Amino acid sequence: MADLPSEYKDHVRIAVIGGTGLQDLPGFTKVASLEIETPWGKPSSPVTILHHQCSVSGKDVPVAFLSRHGTHHQIAPHEVPNRANIAALRSIGVRTVIAFSAVGSLQEPIKPRDFVVPDQIIDRTKGIRPFTFFESGVVAHVPFGDPFDENVAKVVRACGHSLEGDGVTLHDRGTLICMEGPQFSTRAESNMYRSFGGSVINMSALPEAKLAREAELAYQMICMSTDYDCWHEATADVTVEMVMGNMKANAVNARRFVGAVLDALALDAHADTVNAKHLAGGVKFGVSTPQSAWGEDAKKRMQWLFPGYFD
Repeated sequence: MADLPSEYKDHVRIAVIGGTGLQDLPGFTKVASLEIETPWGKPSSPVTILHHQCSVSGKDVPVAFLSRHGTHHQIAPHEVPNRANIAALRSIGVRTVIAFSAVGSLQEPIKPRDFVVPDQIIDRTKGIRPFTFFESGVVAHVPFGDPFDENVAKVVRACGHSLEGDGVTLHDRGTLICMEGPQFSTRAESNMYRSFGGSVINMSALPEAKLAREAELAYQMICMSTDYDCWHEATADVTVEMVMGNMKANAVNARRFVGAVLDALALDAHADTVNAKHLAGGVKFGVSTPQSAWGEDAKKRMQWLFPGYFD
């Protein structure tokens, strides 16, 4: 992307974080490639600014795209620099994130190549991933009872159902189990997660969703089932070949789904949702440490993430 401009002056309100099988968004016009350095390091990949032409208004809508596992899928789930990813997106004006992820199905009705819009998460990561912006001198607690943004989810669900005649099968809700990885589950673990009420399983939702909430970003994940994990006795155990095969076979539907969501979010009717007006300012009430007690490093980090917020 060396031939693309390295700056983009306008604010970009919507971002797509791509996971396995969605490393880019073909059909969109690439207009810039940003190398962003944050106090938490560099993000997984350069942030590509795309222009998406809304099919309703005809206007070009800027969208930021970030590849979660790196441009060449070289970053393991536990190595993803989630803080840098979320901070970099917020720094260019992003307030709504559509995250895409391949998942394993933990329930018979959720078949491979089906899509799921999850509404809950169970954390089965092991605490080795940095998971908060608020540490080393400043403490904050933010609500996480509903880990995904219901306003954005309503738009996503409507878009998914509008495509059901074109080969998309959508499940409106579900509990996502986020495991550590990079190994897949044991059979005993898979059955335990089913007993928890888990619908699907991946390795990427956390701490991405937690950090987005801390940064006051409206965050919703779109999951695509690629396998039945290893619990299903009538199917083969999950392999990378199986995951990638189903991702490739369903790539057109995945891109069509994401495109429809971006079309919908570009409408004026969803402006408040896209700008996350319902989340703006909330973190101020979660900070427990008085500003007078913040160290210089903590001040710099907070000022970078929330410029003008705590003046």
